[in-house]
Amino acid sequence: MSLLLFRTRAARLLCLFGALACAGVACAQSTGGGRAAPGPAGSASARAPDLSWPTRPLRLVVGFGGGSSPDFVARVLAPSMAKALGQPVIVENHPGASGNIAADIVAKSTDRHTVGILINGNMTIAKVLNPATSYDPQKDLVPLSIICTAPLVLATTPEVSKAAPRDFLEAARVAGRNWSYGTPGIGTIGHLGMELLKARTGIGAVHVPYQGNPQVITGLIGAQLQLALLPPGLAQEQVKAGKLRAIGVTSARRSELVPDYPTLQDAGLKNFELEIWTAAAAPASLPAPIAQRLAQVLAEVIRLPEVRQKLFQHGYEAAGISGEALVRRVKADTAALTEIIASQSIKLE
Repeated sequence: MSLLLFRTRAARLLCLFGALACAGVACAQSTGGGRAAPGPAGSASARAPDLSWPTRPLRLVVGFGGGSSPDFVARVLAPSMAKALGQPVIVENHPGASGNIAADIVAKSTDRHTVGILINGNMTIAKVLNPATSYDPQKDLVPLSIICTAPLVLATTPEVSKAAPRDFLEAARVAGRNWSYGTPGIGTIGHLGMELLKARTGIGAVHVPYQGNPQVITGLIGAQLQLALLPPGLAQEQVKAGKLRAIGVTSARRSELVPDYPTLQDAGLKNFELEIWTAAAAPASLPAPIAQRLAQVLAEVIRLPEVRQKLFQHGYEAAGISGEALVRRVKADTAALTEIIASQSIKLE
């Protein structure tokens, strides 16, 4: 074989290998779309953050009005997020439907610059409570971080009982439907938490919905109610005044917010954990690198001492739960509350 013929055939083979390599890249791009496989923010499946993002102001969408706890949380985060991202962070309030209007706005957003500051129900059981809800938390939202948490306090009045917590739970069980409990409404965390407590203890107390927790407290003090699950800030104020008695908190450990209160697990109620939490979520369409960067920024902001202090003063413990731990938490809460909703046929129509 002449040297010229050898070189010609070698060149043809190199061209063929080059074409096959290009075809392989094209195939990979057509199946992967150039995006990392789906996974929780901060997971190994996410690619390196997109350093060109953000390109304009970020908006934090809140499902409750000004002065509400989620609004407060958003406004605490916004300045530090803006500093970290190099863009303004604007808080937008879209109240209504227990926060689901805002969650729907987030779920349907395609601008890559929208984040929701949402509560438990918006990210877990919204669709279970009301099948007509226009978004599906499990499909349409990507959890970024649980920002802060607070336990609920099982409260009664000194007139109802002065028994130790374990004995009090037994007295509540024996009382059956002669006792009642108050909540801020059907489907609220206070309602679902009490139904979960009833299922775990055999308590038969009757549900009485009110307009809000202040009215629930009035009902307790006025002896129209015997039980309620209340946010720690509201409960502690009345406990200090001697008007209410705290039986225990619903968290797995004692809360720094009310360190003197035992847990319900201390009272013999095993494996019972339920907390109020406020979280950040993005639309499921958000590219994984951007979701990863948002989760990282949120984690850094939540660790700031001034942010933690402000959240604590408002009745929250800073959390900063993200990644796989966040996914597990959302799934666990969804499963526990969905079971109660189904067993008690609780619906919001």
